[in-house]
Amino acid sequence: MSTSTSSTDRISAGHLIVKTLEAHGVERLYSVPGESYLDVLDGLHDSGIENVVCRHEGGATYMAEADGKMNTVPGVAMVTRGPGAANAHVGLHTAWQDSTAMVLFVGLIPFEHRDREAFQEFDPHAWFGTGAKRVMVLDHAERASEIVAEAMFAAASGRPGPVVVGLPEDIIRELVPHEVHPQIPVAHGGMTVEDWKALHSALKQSEKPLFITGGNDWTDEGAQTLTRWLEEHKIPAAAEWRTEGTVPFSSPSYVGPIGYGRPDATQALLEETDLIVFVGTVPGDVVTDGFTIRQNWDKKNFLVTIDPALRGRSGPVSHQIVAKPDVFVRDLVRMELAVKEQWADWTARKRAEQEDFAALPSAEPSEGQARMATLVANLVPRLPQDAMISLGAGEHTNWAHRYFPTEGYRAMISARNGSMGYSVPGAIAASLNFPGRAVVTFAGDGEFLMNGQEFATAAQYGATPLVVVMDNQEYGTIRTHQERQYPERISGTQLKNPDFAAMAQAFGGFGVRVERDADVPAAVEAALQAIQQERTFALIHLIVEQRVKAY
Repeated sequence: MSTSTSSTDRISAGHLIVKTLEAHGVERLYSVPGESYLDVLDGLHDSGIENVVCRHEGGATYMAEADGKMNTVPGVAMVTRGPGAANAHVGLHTAWQDSTAMVLFVGLIPFEHRDREAFQEFDPHAWFGTGAKRVMVLDHAERASEIVAEAMFAAASGRPGPVVVGLPEDIIRELVPHEVHPQIPVAHGGMTVEDWKALHSALKQSEKPLFITGGNDWTDEGAQTLTRWLEEHKIPAAAEWRTEGTVPFSSPSYVGPIGYGRPDATQALLEETDLIVFVGTVPGDVVTDGFTIRQNWDKKNFLVTIDPALRGRSGPVSHQIVAKPDVFVRDLVRMELAVKEQWADWTARKRAEQEDFAALPSAEPSEGQARMATLVANLVPRLPQDAMISLGAGEHTNWAHRYFPTEGYRAMISARNGSMGYSVPGAIAASLNFPGRAVVTFAGDGEFLMNGQEFATAAQYGATPLVVVMDNQEYGTIRTHQERQYPERISGTQLKNPDFAAMAQAFGGFGVRVERDADVPAAVEAALQAIQQERTFALIHLIVEQRVKAY
């Protein structure tokens, strides 16, 4: 489809890029401005795309990556050359390892200055070539719309991931025909007759089947349809690390998360089951505890993924079904299977173990220092059913994995590549995408300061997340590893922190500092009231003891 009215209708390449993004359904992008792509910024001035201006390129790309997780359209970020591109790399790595569709536009030096060590010059292919699905540079202005369409397609097709598009500042100012390249359709795959027969036979023979859901390539409808099918057939489902909610937290089929620091009951799932169906993900190193659990296995397993290369998988594979989750589920529900008594017993037992694990601690405060357990017990019952949580990296995230009620796909937006600094940008993106929903983040004190400055972005655009900073004055995960490998030799992991509550107030939000456990219930109440009544973001600075863990 073309938007042109005549062959003489001309537009700058930068403006045409914006028009093409509009045609692809992009409603919001995240940027840190730079003189290298001023023409694109000018095109955004009169467009229907909201340009969320961020305070750091890492924050911008994290938000775009979170957008890619929450929508069927790739997330979009725009940054400038050299230092801006370098800062953006952290979000790119997250999108690569988390298989998130994202397009990063990077302003570049003028074409005529190339290879002359110009100000902020760098080679996009060398910098991003190993961490992106594709790296493209717009060297011919007339291909601007085509390049954008190709980038959006490449990000979403096959295993989703990041694509980088370089924009030389002189090229994007050139006038070109006003012709928008049509969208390139993305193949969704599906079950062949052989796939269907193989899975049907495997399920009929299985005594203890297990589904493991993961990835970002779902829709709400697909997740809900799978949940109904699992519940009808009394089959359990676990969640890949930091992707909880595809099968809801309250579902009788949900039996817990499988990731780092997993509970013993979830660990035992992989040993007991005789058939695993991975949907939307593969058995990577986190699920398999460093590629060790599946070594020398004779257990039957099906991998449902659109990636024919099966990147990241471990161990033997019985059968691959090349399909996106929704298409697989569409075919799965047509399968007629008699419910086995063994399935019901197996699922009920594992569900009971998960319910015991997720049972909230006492909401009654204890004497002494503030406790994360008390905060969780007071916060969770007050959350609406569609509450969302964003997570970065650190031991503090285990409180969410254990207790947060993820009641649907997209309920948990997080960085599975272990990237610190994601929590606040992820929460802002979630709040902007779903302004009527409660958005919470649990952040560690080390992680929070990596992108806490994006509170300025939250204030500017009206995001209203609740941020809980669990302050134990250390990089807790690293210290845990340190104590295991170098006992009683603590080095490089201790922190001295500012008053995070005062920081939140300085940015225009609500902030409360809590040192005593007795003050936790009132702090939760005040923070939630500030969000609901004042429509602002809120932060609870919780000062806890060191070495306190969720499990």
